[in-house]
Amino acid sequence: MKLNVNNLEGNEIADDYSRQAATRGRWGETWDVFKSNFGKIVLINIIILITFAPAIAIMVFRSMYIANLGAMYPFNANTGIGYPYYPDVQGLAENIHLTADLLFYSLLVVAGFIAAIGLSGGAYSIKKMLGTHGKFSIKGFFHGVKVCYFNTVLPLTIFMVFLVGTMLLGDWKDYVIAIGESRHGPLTAYSFAIIATILVGIYCAWVFVVGVSYRVKIAQVFKNAFVLLIGSPLQTVFFAAFSMIPVWLFIIGSAVSIVKIISYIVFIFLGFSFMLLVWLSFTQWVLDLYVTPNIKAAQEEAKANLSPKELAAQKQEEDKRTAMELLAAGKSELIGKPIKPISEENAICAISGAFTRESIGKVSSEREKLKNEVLSYEQEHMSDPVYAEYNKLFAEREKALKSESKKGKKKKLSADNLLKK
Repeated sequence: MKLNVNNLEGNEIADDYSRQAATRGRWGETWDVFKSNFGKIVLINIIILITFAPAIAIMVFRSMYIANLGAMYPFNANTGIGYPYYPDVQGLAENIHLTADLLFYSLLVVAGFIAAIGLSGGAYSIKKMLGTHGKFSIKGFFHGVKVCYFNTVLPLTIFMVFLVGTMLLGDWKDYVIAIGESRHGPLTAYSFAIIATILVGIYCAWVFVVGVSYRVKIAQVFKNAFVLLIGSPLQTVFFAAFSMIPVWLFIIGSAVSIVKIISYIVFIFLGFSFMLLVWLSFTQWVLDLYVTPNIKAAQEEAKANLSPKELAAQKQEEDKRTAMELLAAGKSELIGKPIKPISEENAICAISGAFTRESIGKVSSEREKLKNEVLSYEQEHMSDPVYAEYNKLFAEREKALKSESKKGKKKKLSADNLLKK
């Protein structure tokens, strides 16, 4: 099956900047952006962190709520008559977690709508920094929120639903095992849910990238995201794992105190920005692999459908544009007239150490012949649009300068003032 990415070329979301070519390669450019714009990256991360504040607050309140219920329920109560009373608490703790998580994890999905504000603006800003070698503005951040919010909140919500469902399934699994029922079914369901959540998460990450990078219909976003995922599965898994380094530090920190402190510092200053920087840099590389060939193919196909008259008009327009570019560089005799291309046929024979008058005459004859061919080539091609337009533009500028000099002070003609009226 041939994989094809459609409707992306020409629709890049870059309203307040023009993407420039990477001068040092994709990862060299990413490293330059990171080390040269560290303060901007930290600022973007703090703004994103603010939008994640509701989600963080929900998780904190969840922990406090479960802790308070644990203190209130009679896990080991005393009846007051001298001996402890041990009630039947089988599965009670697991039921508390399940009941609390139904409430707080549902709120967590809602908090994703606020977090999407920071992610959409941050993604647009990081993408802009990668494309322009470091340009960033607060206005551009909120412009990114405006143009990318919907395409951010949609995949984020889909992923959050799967993530919350998996966590609730884990609570249910713990409860079923705690009350003594069969564990095989719940464990199998929980394992498949984890795998599905990981796959959906990676797919949603691609949907997010396509959505914040190109202005296309939502159905096309999902289709292209699938094609890009299938087209680069190993690279996607590797860079998805690499971009999640702040998360891995956080997980390790739950067991190692010093790593936990480091993970908090990383998340406050770099966590979200680092993940976006790595993921967007990698995905832009993949997008360029798919989109750039399509642009060339579309141009060639469009050119093949043109009539000879339209092709001639297009050629003339290209020659005019070339002449304008050369005009900006200043007039040059080497550019203003045709120069015969060098070929082996026009080579003049070399004179050896032992030469005769006949050899000198032959060289002289060949030089004269070459001179005539150069002049002939120049006269033949002087009327070509690229040369005619180039000389015409300079002639018009020179004429305008001469007419002005009659009225006032005489101006000296040069490559600089030829471009000034």
